[in-house]
Amino acid sequence: MAKIEGIRVKNFRTLKDVILGRLWNQPELEPLTSMTVVIGKNGVGKSTLFDVFGFLADSLKFGVEEACDLRGRGGFEKIHSQGLSGALEFEILYSVDGISRPLTYKLSIDKDSTGRPYVQSETLFQYSDSDFFYLLVLNNGYGCALNDENELADISESIKDGFDMNQASKIIALVEQTLEQAKKEERDRISLKILNELALQNGLKEVEIVQLTDKRKLGIATLGSLKRHPILSSFRQFIEDWYLSYFTPDAARPLQLAGAQQHLNSKGDNLANVVQFMEREHAASFQSILNRIAEKIPGINKIDTEKTSDGRLLLRFNDKAFEDPFYAQQMSDGTLKVFAYLLLLEDPEPPPFICIEEPENGLYHKLLETLAREFREHATGRKGSSQLFITTHQPYFVDALEPNEVWILEKGSNGFSTIRRASDDELVKNMVAEGLPLGSLWYSDYLDAR
Repeated sequence: MAKIEGIRVKNFRTLKDVILGRLWNQPELEPLTSMTVVIGKNGVGKSTLFDVFGFLADSLKFGVEEACDLRGRGGFEKIHSQGLSGALEFEILYSVDGISRPLTYKLSIDKDSTGRPYVQSETLFQYSDSDFFYLLVLNNGYGCALNDENELADISESIKDGFDMNQASKIIALVEQTLEQAKKEERDRISLKILNELALQNGLKEVEIVQLTDKRKLGIATLGSLKRHPILSSFRQFIEDWYLSYFTPDAARPLQLAGAQQHLNSKGDNLANVVQFMEREHAASFQSILNRIAEKIPGINKIDTEKTSDGRLLLRFNDKAFEDPFYAQQMSDGTLKVFAYLLLLEDPEPPPFICIEEPENGLYHKLLETLAREFREHATGRKGSSQLFITTHQPYFVDALEPNEVWILEKGSNGFSTIRRASDDELVKNMVAEGLPLGSLWYSDYLDAR
């Protein structure tokens, strides 16, 4: 299981240059906690920060050009910070079970001469004792990747055999020179075998030359599907498994076609299918899961299921005040939303990283503190549990949090966002230590800039 320790974003909408957590060159900073919550006023960039993870996931799945257009982003020009030059830049420091030191993934996206976005550069490396061990270096579609078919659990030592940037730069230059010298009609016939011979001639025995055919696709998307690149494959899978919640209760209400599905999708419209999977694959514990969820939803006495003649599964909610149950189609937005979140947390194989934007929408305010505690218990309760990233503007939710879990996003006079950790303010830390809830301090303007 991987965990994000820090992230840096540059030139993405209002995020001119923001850092959350620790980076490879700033080891003195505290890493992100298992649950990270971002607060701030309307319009400061919370949705933009949430969309960073959506953009990265979409870039992996669809390529960077399509990702710029998806979810109403409006294209590269719209998501690039206004008035600034340079590429979109993303940097993630993440740790992986079985690997002794964190790895860093860096991605730069710019537009080419035709105005279309492409992957300018992409690197994956480990920094240890003043040395860099590169596993991937790509520039303009050319580069090198460490070729090692060891299992991920045994590969920590293999990273030490990674190549350095000087070697990579030399190989990339040789590749470009070879292509430049070739006649135009011959370039497409220059095989990777020839290019890999260049690597061997320059002492890179375990390094594979990479020549991508589409510079708008991420290298980890292509190379991460190959067995001989287990660490790239692990990172690709990590991003693919992110869960970004775009849950809408109306999508969860219609009765879906029969068929078990293992995981809740981003919109939640397969809620009944996930329940069907849980009942089929985890029959012994499924009803106890529903009972635990029922205990945490106000007014609900019991949750169970009813099977239809065509094999579909109906969710039944027993209200304490009524004898007959209500079905999911009749339940309130808030009840369906809380049920979906709690079912997500009960997943026997939960996503490694869960992003939720403003979970308070449609919920009774006194339920938020309970929900926050459930999120934290899930994030820190057991090995292999999810890391959570949440945005909110609800003080009742923040009341259940610790200062090191909360980040305050603000917008400066130049129109760009800045971010800081609540625990960086000694006064706030001391007041919370004295028993004052963090949400109350936020409501009283102790967190936001006055």
